[in-house]
Amino acid sequence: MNAEHLNPIIAASKFVINQTCGIELKPGKPYVTQSEYTDDVFVVLLGITGQLHGQVILAMSKEIAKILASKMMMGMPVPELNDMAKSALGELMNMMMGNAMTIFAEKNILLDITPPTIFVSKDLSLNVGDSRMIAIPLEFDAGILELNIAIKEG
Repeated sequence: MNAEHLNPIIAASKFVINQTCGIELKPGKPYVTQSEYTDDVFVVLLGITGQLHGQVILAMSKEIAKILASKMMMGMPVPELNDMAKSALGELMNMMMGNAMTIFAEKNILLDITPPTIFVSKDLSLNVGDSRMIAIPLEFDAGILELNIAIKEG
């Protein structure tokens, strides 16, 4: 996978989460992953089509999901991941990837995104076909988000 395809997604994710949630994210060391989660997990999956294709997955613990959802909803307490919280986190992913698509367009790479799909599960395994999944941990004071990217040229 080309690093030039990862960087716009990482930059857009950091920017949008900072703007909408007031959180400064620090990217950790990328690694290859299988996207398997054995603990309670909240996942937002979004597809990419066009000159590149694949998936971007934002994964986090349920507790981190509640924190982000609360920040998205102006500090309203989020004791459970109800439909409103899920919708807020799906919209967060839409904004992150919409921003990334703008960065790609500036580089003359034309892409589109699919609507987000949300999973709340324990013991979840996601297969992205023949693409390699690169995980980028995004750390902040309350914990870690994991940005998983599996895209390739179409």
